[in-house]
Amino acid sequence: MPQTATPFTAIYLAPHLDDAALSCGGQIARLTRTGQRVLIVTVMAGDPPTDVENDYIRSLHARWELERDAAALRRAEDIAACAILGAEYLHWPIADCIYRLDPATGRPIYVSDDDIFGDVQPAEQPLVAEIAGLLQRLPAAGQVYAPLTVGHHVDHLLVTAAAQIVFGADLRLYEDYPYVQQAGKLAAVIGDLPGRWAPAVVALDAADLDAKVEAILAFRSQLSTFFSDRSDLERQLKGYAERVGGERLWHPESLNLHASSQRDGME
Repeated sequence: MPQTATPFTAIYLAPHLDDAALSCGGQIARLTRTGQRVLIVTVMAGDPPTDVENDYIRSLHARWELERDAAALRRAEDIAACAILGAEYLHWPIADCIYRLDPATGRPIYVSDDDIFGDVQPAEQPLVAEIAGLLQRLPAAGQVYAPLTVGHHVDHLLVTAAAQIVFGADLRLYEDYPYVQQAGKLAAVIGDLPGRWAPAVVALDAADLDAKVEAILAFRSQLSTFFSDRSDLERQLKGYAERVGGERLWHPESLNLHASSQRDGME
């Protein structure tokens, strides 16, 4: 990551190598186009242990068409996406949840879709403090963003739990796309939103959305997970942006998230 005296306008915390582009690509492109510095920090960007392999990992690698060096190839995709968005990047060495092992047993902790969209396992609780320690060493920024945890992915829960410890009420949360467009997923996080609270909507123009589409397409291995092709991506992404007015952000003071048995919220 280039080192300059100019501070970052914003830092976006991404659990995985495509999360910032999927959820915030439009606003990131909008910021950088006006000369502002943006840093995307991918927390779970590390290489897997050399001895981890199971049917679940093999099935995901086959879907991604990344049979070898999947983590390295995904990091290369992210570098390409960040170049499109005009953002700087930082890749941390923690492995994706599908590769992580229980330190007590040496066995994979998450071996199914139900596992990765379930609760954070007790063996993973020390990871919150580890991530928080890394977050404390980040450069200064005008604003830090973390996932709202829509979709309840364990890696999103861990990152946001750690970010809440470090940044507290100053943290802003972004809607996890594309999970947020699935019926009931947002409501499962925010519940009955009191009328005095409202999201902050970042309006996007055609150039913002086009940059977001191109950045998402840079993640070639991940496209089939959520979209059938480019046309489907554009239809879904632009349709959702039109429905909500762009990309939505939340302040954590009035939200009750359940990432790590602590109360969080939004403005």
